[in-house]
Amino acid sequence: MNTSGENLILKDIASEMKDAYLDYSMSVIAARALPDVRDGLKPVHRRILYTMYGNGLYPEKPFRKCADTVGNVLGQYHPHGDASVYDALVRMAQDFSLRYPLVHGHGNFGSVDGDPPAAYRYTESKMSKISMRMLTDIDKETVDFMPNYDDRLQEPVVLPSRFPNLLVNGSTGIAVGMATNIPPHNLGEVIDGACCLLDNPNAGLDQLMEHIKGPDFPTGGIIMGRSGIRAAYATGRGKIILRAKTHIEQHKNGRERIIVTEIPYMVNKARLIERIADLVKEKKVDQISNIRDESSRKGMKIVIELKRDANAQIVLNQLYSFTQLQDTVGVTMLALVKGEPKTLSLKQMLEEYIKFQEEIITRRTIFDLKKAKERAHILEGLLTALDYIDEVISIIRSHYTVQEGKAALMERFGLDDVQAQAIVQMPLGRLAGLEREKIQTEVDELHAKIAEYNAILADEQKIRAIVKEELLEIKEKFNDPRRTELATIEGEVDIEDLIPEESCVVTLTRFGYLKRQPLDVYKTQRRGGRGISGMTRRDEDFVSDIYTCSTHDYLMFFTNKGKVYRIKGYEIPEGSRTSRGTNVVNILPLEQNEKITCVIKTSDIAAENKYYVMVTRNGIIKRTEYNAYINVRKSGLIAINLDEGDELAWVKITNGSDDLILATRNGMSIRFNEEDARSMGRTARGVKAIALDEGDQVVGMVVAEEGKDILTVSQSGLGRRTDVSEYRIQTRGGKGLRNYYCDKNGPVAGFEKVDSENDIILITDSAIIIRIPVDQISKQSRYAGGVKVMRVDEETSIIGIAAVEKEEESEQDGDSSSENELSAQTDETVETADLPQPDPEKEQEQISRLLDAAMQEEE
Repeated sequence: MNTSGENLILKDIASEMKDAYLDYSMSVIAARALPDVRDGLKPVHRRILYTMYGNGLYPEKPFRKCADTVGNVLGQYHPHGDASVYDALVRMAQDFSLRYPLVHGHGNFGSVDGDPPAAYRYTESKMSKISMRMLTDIDKETVDFMPNYDDRLQEPVVLPSRFPNLLVNGSTGIAVGMATNIPPHNLGEVIDGACCLLDNPNAGLDQLMEHIKGPDFPTGGIIMGRSGIRAAYATGRGKIILRAKTHIEQHKNGRERIIVTEIPYMVNKARLIERIADLVKEKKVDQISNIRDESSRKGMKIVIELKRDANAQIVLNQLYSFTQLQDTVGVTMLALVKGEPKTLSLKQMLEEYIKFQEEIITRRTIFDLKKAKERAHILEGLLTALDYIDEVISIIRSHYTVQEGKAALMERFGLDDVQAQAIVQMPLGRLAGLEREKIQTEVDELHAKIAEYNAILADEQKIRAIVKEELLEIKEKFNDPRRTELATIEGEVDIEDLIPEESCVVTLTRFGYLKRQPLDVYKTQRRGGRGISGMTRRDEDFVSDIYTCSTHDYLMFFTNKGKVYRIKGYEIPEGSRTSRGTNVVNILPLEQNEKITCVIKTSDIAAENKYYVMVTRNGIIKRTEYNAYINVRKSGLIAINLDEGDELAWVKITNGSDDLILATRNGMSIRFNEEDARSMGRTARGVKAIALDEGDQVVGMVVAEEGKDILTVSQSGLGRRTDVSEYRIQTRGGKGLRNYYCDKNGPVAGFEKVDSENDIILITDSAIIIRIPVDQISKQSRYAGGVKVMRVDEETSIIGIAAVEKEEESEQDGDSSSENELSAQTDETVETADLPQPDPEKEQEQISRLLDAAMQEEE
């Protein structure tokens, strides 16, 4: 090959085609077909809005011909043909294409019937009110700019987009080898979801879907079922069944007719009517007599007249099957993240948007801080000049040029060039005394702003708070009701609906094994019995806590490290009476050496004037508003910051003015009003609740309630009820009052609030569980030792108690004289040696009879 005089590059054609196609593909993906995750816009839409913003086509200004806007976009930023620009502009103005149109159009911009828009020389447009929020603060260096196609101008890489436009208006696009189809959503719901994630970065999909119910299409309709929505939000891909909104009317002569008022998104109404007419001609649907389109400016209305004796519901089902009255919307949540196409879940989209808005607020604050400092600097120079105005005038008059005067001022007063320039340009009106006061006031205001800006930049939480505040302001102004309904379809059942709601007992062992059992497993037994075996256990393991709840209750798991987790009751695996259970690390994401210390049931509804009161083993108390923990999910949240060596032990829900009673292992107690402990933030440490002696620790906390008794049980099995009034109110932080004499009766094992409608469940360190009615335990003073509630040997101790609701029918059997003998002793303190010792064989025989009787009743 003769190549003289030419510059030729020899390259394999297959390699060249591959490289060229890849370059083309990436150009289509990144610069044409896919939206950016931050502002939800493709380059052409971004350039249209920025051009209209630059041309002053604000909502309050007059309309301007679309030809002018299209020409400016083509000439300045987007040299790809006028059709591509005008088509994009038209879609941004169609209220049946965008949930919140970004362009306000004037003229024929097409219709839902598929009518084309008029040519751009006939139509006019300007920015809509909400699109102005897409460009808020763009002049404050909040986003990066890049050169346009010919390096003459600068265009934004992304718009500030002060609301989550990608989800709000959605996006569709076909690139090379990939496509995106993100449905539109309700602005208020999306903002609520973003605020939820701002408040709780660990929020899961379930919690986000409490705010973002599903897509909200501009043409309305009904979404059938939630499974497709959940799949799309969880994985970024899913299918949504969208059905037209219809109703059946009774017409004259007993005939019925179907009225269609809303159709699925992106369905052409004219073609839909044509399709129904074709079905009638083809006799696939033979019960329709007439079809009319009665749509007007008031709304859509398609009337489908039926023949006499026709079944309207059957016809409607046929139309759902054969026409786009029911359509499937494929969801592919694909967007550009840092220039790369990624399929994103709902949470990932919101996280990317929040991260972008934090950057916007940071850059805006830096810009405002810089401007404030520059302005304050100049004004401080002016104040200096006004303080020495006569000398300043003399210096300026004594020099022949401005530059010489500036230099003299800089040397005399220590000013810089900027300040000196402002002084020489100062008008004579600034010499007035009132003007000086204005300058001083402005300087003071600027210094306050500078301090505020610095505080914002130093605190990420303040930045997130600003993002939330500004989002809520947009929601308040632009939010509107949801248009698309959500309906549950037959055959789609929430997993929770399959779980029967029943009372259950949740047990937790020292080694962290958790299990759930029906409450009736623990049959009521007589006071003083041995109980039944609660579970098999590994060596040295024992049941440490027991709780009662419903399978549909939320359970809040507070750990020794001060964290809190939340799951539903049915999510705890059910076990048999003797099974060990499931290790809690397989249910909750606990850290190493983290253990569950407290479990309470709660609702998922925000409540005012409710508080969580937390008490640690070392007597520290913290009170936090209930709503601070409303967003807890399985990943957990920090509940309290702990001192070294301390651990969180007790948590109660209070109403803001309750009295609290704490008891210690060595027999002390204290009662004080919860308002003595001021409300604190979620991660605060707390304050001292009770002063503990060395070696002592808190063993229980209850919320005082009139009419209730306080049950104290010792490790040796003695127990007594005491009227709550015997615990007088004191001041938080003191040593408290004597609650139990431990030298004589042993350390305190449990401390609970009970009444006659309760049963009490006691647990020993050898895994023996017994359930007895509370009214079999005598009521005594704070100075009494109590009666024997459970017989334990020298090597066994009671380690926990739980109050539960009394069974409706408690089977009790045995010698009544023996019962009377025990009851006669309830008014006096009973020493361990004085208790009658039941015969073990008879007792076990009695328990067997009771269980057999109960089983026969159930059968």
